[in-house]
Amino acid sequence: MVTQFEQPSQEEERLRVAMYYNNRDVRLEEMPAPRIGPGEMLMRIEASGICGSDVLEWYRIHKAPLVLGHEVTGTVAELGEGITRYKVGDRIAASHHVPCFTCHYCMSGHETVCDTLRSTNFYPGGFAEYVRLPAINVDRGVYRLPAGVDFEEGTFAEPLACVLRGQRVVRFEPGVSVLILGSGISGLLHIALARATGAGRIVATDTNGYRRKAALRFGADAAFDASDDVASRFREINGGGLAERVIVCTGAMKAMEQALACVERGGTVIFFASTRPEEALPLNIERTFWRTDITLTTSYAGSPADHVKALELIRSRAVPVKEMITHRFPLAEAQKGFELVAEAKESIKVIIKPQE
Repeated sequence: MVTQFEQPSQEEERLRVAMYYNNRDVRLEEMPAPRIGPGEMLMRIEASGICGSDVLEWYRIHKAPLVLGHEVTGTVAELGEGITRYKVGDRIAASHHVPCFTCHYCMSGHETVCDTLRSTNFYPGGFAEYVRLPAINVDRGVYRLPAGVDFEEGTFAEPLACVLRGQRVVRFEPGVSVLILGSGISGLLHIALARATGAGRIVATDTNGYRRKAALRFGADAAFDASDDVASRFREINGGGLAERVIVCTGAMKAMEQALACVERGGTVIFFASTRPEEALPLNIERTFWRTDITLTTSYAGSPADHVKALELIRSRAVPVKEMITHRFPLAEAQKGFELVAEAKESIKVIIKPQE
């Protein structure tokens, strides 16, 4: 396989990419175009969303320079030998991580911790004109876009799949009271999905007023400043009770601690966002767990079945993803998009359009 930094011969085709060095240094560069083998697919990227994880420098910087981008849609540009389910020109979304479906984790319903899922990826990354999808991704990580779903909307298949799995993990039953800490794109998708699936009282928080207004727009009953006494304010509008489900969508340690103060007895806290690796959450067993019967859990990624369901929710407009897009940039201006997402001020979803 051609590596990202191998020098091509004169005959090799070139590919434009947005090469990530850090959040303030994303460069338009060229590299050899990927070549496909049997069972593989070349995908022409039409839209690629910037994920919050793309701007976690502590997570990304040690691998730089690299081409990021995993929330992708586009068309089938070329098919390797043996592929019969797809044809050139098909409109698709693709998963960068896919499970094996045969290991202990997959067989017990934990596909997203499968070793195969953790090792699979496409090449070179979604912020490029084209990507090569390995055979295993083609086999279990390519989804046709439903009629009426455009390329931009389709980029939400991956993040919404993650949200679907998270709400399934915490048994998101109709009528439950919900507190969502952090109203970035993950928080807003949780709000919209909770509203679509019949949650009871939905309250959101954020330090940013722009995002608190967005939370109200996408289905929250109330949105508080994260610096408020959130537990007391939640009780005021929820008849005295705390939240039966608390979803932490920010890596701020204060939010993690806040979650423990806001969950109702018998309720569940799901840590949907990650902290920096050196940070730890101290737990007082007597105060936090003893006689409270609360559950603390996490959720990572989404399964192929979650992607399929996410696309149906997008098609039906049950989750209004189009309205969450605030900025669009061509590949040459990807740096601007990264800066917006990293600043986390007046933007929600930023889309890169590699063909423009």
